[in-house]
Amino acid sequence: MVIKTECIRGRVFVIRAEANLAFFQYIDGAYNARCIQKRLGYLSPIEYEEKHYADQAATEQVNLKPRQPALTS
Repeated sequence: MVIKTECIRGRVFVIRAEANLAFFQYIDGAYNARCIQKRLGYLSPIEYEEKHYADQAATEQVNLKPRQPALTS
């Protein structure tokens, strides 16, 4: 994936600040969100977050077992 090709090429910017803003928005909004990362287990941040919340929901389901009434003697 070439960022210059995906974000900048073919667009005309009046001032450098416009190009910097477009580049920042692309990096922050699109590229970083879908680029796989080694420290996240080779998942993108979006995939990692989805997996985290799915695992968390599954854990909560397990922890919601009904309590057994205490036996009284």
